[in-house]
Amino acid sequence: MLVGTPKEIKDHEDRVGLVPSSVRELVAAGHKVIIEKNAGAGIGIADAAYVAAGAAIVDTADEVFAKADMIVKVKEPLAVERKKLRDSQLLFTYLHLAPDPEQARELMASGATCVAYETVTSPSGVLPLLAPMSEVAGRMAPQVGAAALENVAGGCGILLGGVAGVAPAKVVILGGGVAGTNATHVALGMGADVTVVDKNIDALRRLIATFGVRIKTAHSNLDVVTELVTGADLVISTLLVPGAGTPKLITRQMVADMKQGSAIVDVAIDQGGGAETSRATTHSDPTYVVDGVVHYCVANMPGGVARTSTFALNNATLPFALALANKGWKKACQDDAHLAQGLNVHAGKITYKAVSEATGLAYLDPAVVLA
Repeated sequence: MLVGTPKEIKDHEDRVGLVPSSVRELVAAGHKVIIEKNAGAGIGIADAAYVAAGAAIVDTADEVFAKADMIVKVKEPLAVERKKLRDSQLLFTYLHLAPDPEQARELMASGATCVAYETVTSPSGVLPLLAPMSEVAGRMAPQVGAAALENVAGGCGILLGGVAGVAPAKVVILGGGVAGTNATHVALGMGADVTVVDKNIDALRRLIATFGVRIKTAHSNLDVVTELVTGADLVISTLLVPGAGTPKLITRQMVADMKQGSAIVDVAIDQGGGAETSRATTHSDPTYVVDGVVHYCVANMPGGVARTSTFALNNATLPFALALANKGWKKACQDDAHLAQGLNVHAGKITYKAVSEATGLAYLDPAVVLA
């Protein structure tokens, strides 16, 4: 199979779909790899490193999309990239289609088969290709939240960890999954007063076992969320329903009732965000203010630490990329029910139920496709 990786073009997105070590593995398995010129330049990977690993360098993304049987990316294809996709081509990347019906429609129209990183599952019940970026985004969240609380960003001027004689910031983390756990780890390390909210009691028990009495936990219900969100200095939303739109747990009224100069970091913005006032932002213009509350809603947070993120992502995606290349997408999905969960678009139809329900677009049962 001919595998291709273009340079990412989303705002301040320097991650790259394949690193040289991944290329070497694909080449060793008998495949050909083409990489767009300077695809890894933003994280210090020179074209020469790809050539040494066995890849060929091409000048433009047009060549990658025109020649490759499988496109391996990081972020969802933007409109200009979606026009380059073609019938029978395989796209393997993050898609986050539930809040983006326009992208879904254009992917359907392309005729390409699209396997989304974020809905691939594992025997343990986690999302193995989403987890590394959730780790990164979770660890970044208290950092960017601390910056959002600074006066220069429109915040109230509170230091996350406080100082002797002055109380630390109150941080409320919605969701105790991978991102929430990592956000807790860093927020505690910065000295904040941390409360984690989740509807899963077992998740809260796990957090207590991990962090002990340093954290507070709360079972999620409307009264609890309202009280904690409106009393917080910083709210970090890490809510996730695999493949579906994020539940809007933070209402507009809650935001209006929050402290002036408080902040929300919406890690879940890729899937639509956990606040009714959230809208996607970029690394170039990361924050905005609603009712005196600073919102940080960058849709590709891990792109801010692109080198760490790229290698963490490749560690997770390579086995699946190899399976897709070695067997073809259909046989690979037939052999691995967890990879099959990543199938989101095929034959002009949506093949992931939650995406179909969120977008209202035509659904095709993947079991029929794989039969």
